[in-house]
Amino acid sequence: MLLYALIMFGCAALFLALGIAIRRGHTGLIHDYHQTHIPKENLPAYGRAFSWGMFSISLTLLLTGVIPLFGESKALMTLSTCVMMVGFVISFVILAKAQKKYNGGFF
Repeated sequence: MLLYALIMFGCAALFLALGIAIRRGHTGLIHDYHQTHIPKENLPAYGRAFSWGMFSISLTLLLTGVIPLFGESKALMTLSTCVMMVGFVISFVILAKAQKKYNGGFF
């Protein structure tokens, strides 16, 4: 389970780095079609809102990697999977709200 934890920590670090970069104004890391209807003056606010979704994904992956370090029981694996699923749903909602607010929709 150590390998799984290390993979999750690495992925969490990647999403954290991307979230920080987006928050600092590098909105070019977000796909162009997500920004089609956003005025230039709203891009910094959009980046800050979008970054919260990235931070949520990072936290989800971090928690998902920490849980298996306590053992290899089925209960812990189930808990880790549930944390991942709930965390990704919450992250998607955060990203969807930012997208809806600033772009008017998903595309």
